[in-house]
Amino acid sequence: MNSNMAGPTDLDAIRAARSAIDPWIVETPIWRWDTPILRSRLASALPSQVWLKLELFQRAGSFKPRGALTVMRALDESALARGVTAISAGNHAMAVAYAASVVGTHAKVVMPKSANPSRIEGCRELGAEVVLVRDVHAGFERVEALAKEEGRTFVHPFEGPLTALGTATLGLEMVEQIRAAPEGGELDAVLVPIGGGGLCAGVAAAVKLAAPRCKVFGIEAVGADTMHRSFAAGMPQSIDAVRTIADSLGAPHAAAYSYGLCRANVDELVTVDDDQLRSAMRLLLREAKIATEPAAAASTAALLGPLAERLQGARVGLIICGSNIDFASFQALLAQAGPTTDQLVEP
Repeated sequence: MNSNMAGPTDLDAIRAARSAIDPWIVETPIWRWDTPILRSRLASALPSQVWLKLELFQRAGSFKPRGALTVMRALDESALARGVTAISAGNHAMAVAYAASVVGTHAKVVMPKSANPSRIEGCRELGAEVVLVRDVHAGFERVEALAKEEGRTFVHPFEGPLTALGTATLGLEMVEQIRAAPEGGELDAVLVPIGGGGLCAGVAAAVKLAAPRCKVFGIEAVGADTMHRSFAAGMPQSIDAVRTIADSLGAPHAAAYSYGLCRANVDELVTVDDDQLRSAMRLLLREAKIATEPAAAASTAALLGPLAERLQGARVGLIICGSNIDFASFQALLAQAGPTTDQLVEP
């Protein structure tokens, strides 16, 4: 693989990357959120428009195949024959398994034992061999050993120019879809969940290229605030443990390339706590009829919480980044959000 390949440096590069992976991904829909319940929740702080980019309908259930496919398409025949490896609590592992199956290679993915069982099974169903480890820190050590011992290419969950180039296709796609919608237009703000930063790095770069005046807000979980710490320190930082229900946002560290793109293109970082994530999950189920994992509710939680007053009167885009969660886990998380009149009935 050519490690010197450029990332999302201009719109032509992003469009070319999107064209290259087009056979294996879908253009996920947008949906304008304009209901009495949303209006009552935001009251006087109501944005002029709220759009959801429904990336949970992407192949393998999240945005992750965009980056994984962009990386794996650059592998030569010898690398494809040796296979790939990855570390992930679920979404990236599933994306690598899916990408391996369509580009003609084989995947061995490393996952923490605490990963959602449905995600582990999802990886196996997509053809990957799964290696379970103690936690994500041990996972990074194991995946590096696999790459060395078996000659597999390590497809990083969030770092590198090609990963950012892949996720940039999501940002450009969203801006152009909303711009072309009958009641759409230019966005004033985009809210992007942050784990390791690979999604936000690419999306922010694309948004600033396509709509320079649009503000980009990165949304982190309180218990996984690696990018906040990195911004404060002026360099990538680590955390000792992930302490949030949003395990998909639980990167143990930030990394140089994605950190640099986020630092250059993200206007502001905000945090949301687990209670805000649960509340946003419940509202998305009630309003948009979608069952999201906690990470995918982060942008909604920020809109309803720390950014509500700031975004009054703005056109806002929320990235709903994925939903690989089983019914039992989803129901348990919503039950922890407290009493509600909504009744969840298993189909």
